[in-house]
Amino acid sequence: MRYAVTTLAAVLVLFALLMPNEPDRFRPAVLLRLPVEAIFGAAVLIVLPKTLRLVAAVLAGLGLGALTVLNLLDLGFNEFLGRGFNVVLDWVLFDDARSYLEDSMGKAATVGVVIAVIALVIAVFALIILSVVRLADLLARHGGRATRATLVAGTVWVACSAFGVQFAGVQFAARSTAGAVQNRVDRVQATLKDEAEFAKIAKKDTFANTPGDQLLTDLRGKDVIIGFIESYGRSAIEDPIMAPGVDATLDAKTEALTEAGYAAKSGWLTSATYGGSSWLGHSTFLSGLWISNQARYRTVTAGEHLTLTGAFKRTGAWRTVGIMPGVQKNWPEGKFYGLDNVYDSRELGYKGPKFSWSTMPDQYALSAYQRLEHGKKRDKPLMSEIILTSSHQPWAPIPKTIPWEEVGDGSVYEDIQKEGKKASDVFYDSTKVKEEYGKSIEYSVTSLIDYVVKYGDKNTVLVFLGDHQPLARVSGNHASRDVPVSIVAHDKSVLDKIDDWGWTDGLRPDDTAPVWRMDSFRDRFLTAYGSTPHP
Repeated sequence: MRYAVTTLAAVLVLFALLMPNEPDRFRPAVLLRLPVEAIFGAAVLIVLPKTLRLVAAVLAGLGLGALTVLNLLDLGFNEFLGRGFNVVLDWVLFDDARSYLEDSMGKAATVGVVIAVIALVIAVFALIILSVVRLADLLARHGGRATRATLVAGTVWVACSAFGVQFAGVQFAARSTAGAVQNRVDRVQATLKDEAEFAKIAKKDTFANTPGDQLLTDLRGKDVIIGFIESYGRSAIEDPIMAPGVDATLDAKTEALTEAGYAAKSGWLTSATYGGSSWLGHSTFLSGLWISNQARYRTVTAGEHLTLTGAFKRTGAWRTVGIMPGVQKNWPEGKFYGLDNVYDSRELGYKGPKFSWSTMPDQYALSAYQRLEHGKKRDKPLMSEIILTSSHQPWAPIPKTIPWEEVGDGSVYEDIQKEGKKASDVFYDSTKVKEEYGKSIEYSVTSLIDYVVKYGDKNTVLVFLGDHQPLARVSGNHASRDVPVSIVAHDKSVLDKIDDWGWTDGLRPDDTAPVWRMDSFRDRFLTAYGSTPHP
């Protein structure tokens, strides 16, 4: 029994030293290497006296435990957001994760998950510390043999490193722990440097001092809708599982627009985020700045950088409103975005059930927009920012399109929600999750285009796009960050203004359409529609 426990302790320590932080790097060869940190650590522990050896073992265990937890966080962040965990910026996202779990699973289940995560972290630290202490005692009891074994291991490591010995394409002589620590230090330094540099960048703006009467002069009199469809990424249009349904929907809705007298052009934008953190995509698109992390978001929203929505407000020619069904508490950013009024989930009058994270179906949100703003008599045209959330993970249950006159206060969705699939039956099945994700995109696109066809007129202009790609389980490992973007208009002259953009006719951009960074759109749009730069 004693030997088994000692063996398990050694395996756990070696695993902590060799553990990769990216899912696709988990291979047997990676975990069967010789780590230099283990050799160095053994050498130190052998020569230390008893008290110092215990202190060193505990500190080493704490360090390895912290590294293991950070590697686990990296694995989760890579799976969901396509990037590693940022130790400076990402702690605030845990509150969003808790809220997401509550919305998706309920409070009781969320409490259970939180308790399990805390227990796991404690167990990781405790087991690794105890393992290192046990191995340190073993080294002390067998000092002579331990010294010889350490010298042999060191010699083998040096030789393998010098000759580049590999197994299954992986270097046998490993120094991944030291490299991981150095990488995290570099990332912290880069983050702090980026914050300072971005604060300077955010102060520069091509249209900062443009008077209102010189902004968007070619869209005067138009009702402009800027719509974001949650997780609407390039994979929806190109993946063999999702694409057939999504592409058929885009083609059918292009025909419906044509029959109603509209036309559309579409292209690609590269989002600043992936798999989540939608607000980074929204702020990048609207500000014309690359908002790729929370620090940049805080910096820009605390300032006065002109947003695309703010440009409409500055003209004085539009009433600007936001329809935000995903916002469930006060949202001070509305002022930064230049919105005269923001309708969040509490103000849209919805009386139906939630659909997992989404507080209400997209069709209802659009129906409420029609009732609260678009359908009323006005002395100004509207500029509206609308966030559609029905395509938010975990993509079950999904609402169904119903006749607009039946939407009412949303209570009609009770039976639809009950008949829908459970998130637990979909989210963890690689094929089902793709199928249901595709269906959610079909629903969101259908709701938006059907709204334009039914309630739009000759002065309606729609700009809509995805905020980011879905998580890697759906979009695939190492997928691009590209999202579709479309402009729809009844007035032919609106699309004539962007004829030189090279976009594809219709709602489905082809693979030859240009790909621009999302932060470039604001200036291109403002310029195309008659705005004069005044830096």
